Amino acid sequence: MSHETAAARLNRANLPRHLAIIMDGNGRWARQRGLPRIEGHRAGARAVDEAVSFCRYLGIGALTLYSFSKENWKRPEDEVGALMGILKSYIARELGRMLREDIRFNVIGVLADLPAFAREAVEEAMERTRHARGMTLTLALSYGSRDEIVRAARSLAADAASGRMAPEAVTEESFAARLDTAGLADPDLLIRTSGELRVSNFLLWQLAYTEFYFTPKLWPDIGADDIAEAISAFQNRERRFGGTAASASLEP
Repeated sequence: MSHETAAARLNRANLPRHLAIIMDGNGRWARQRGLPRIEGHRAGARAVDEAVSFCRYLGIGALTLYSFSKENWKRPEDEVGALMGILKSYIARELGRMLREDIRFNVIGVLADLPAFAREAVEEAMERTRHARGMTLTLALSYGSRDEIVRAARSLAADAASGRMAPEAVTEESFAARLDTAGLADPDLLIRTSGELRVSNFLLWQLAYTEFYFTPKLWPDIGADDIAEAISAFQNRERRFGGTAASASLEP
């Protein structure tokens, strides 16, 4: 489906500022077709292209994709190596498009964990796109939310222990500023594919008031129409952020 057709159902004045996606199901997609798992990951990379392109078309300001978790290092060495190769190829293929379309490339997670060839490609893309303002594309690489929160807490604790910061000066805002996502608005909408109903250690702090959308479709089968369907569902919800509906009358 074309981007124009997929977008036709949406209210362009009420789009999520920040869309996050847990891209799940590459392995199952490959297994259903009798293919090696790596072919599922390659198909997943093509779905990433479509998601980035459609979000940029809509004018969504930030897209964050759960690409490789801290736990994924436990996978077979050949699969991990192939995934890192796909990451490098993706950046090499898409960097020109990022520059043309004013997309800033960003990473959350522990970049130092990546093999040198992948890390260097990531760092080059981040450097070359650092002035882009049209959209921020963030990949979560070697990322785990509990690890991120612990790292932020350690940073604040070190400042408090050294006297650079009083413990009572720690606030939600100062804590969020030490997270990997500092400078990004919290996600308005989270999409999880493949029918799983969990967040899998992803953006635990940042998802406090995020709307969730679950789909049984496997990630390689996700296209612009599926993302539009999720955004349409988001637009039909009333977000209260812990308060009451604006239209509700107050009881005395």
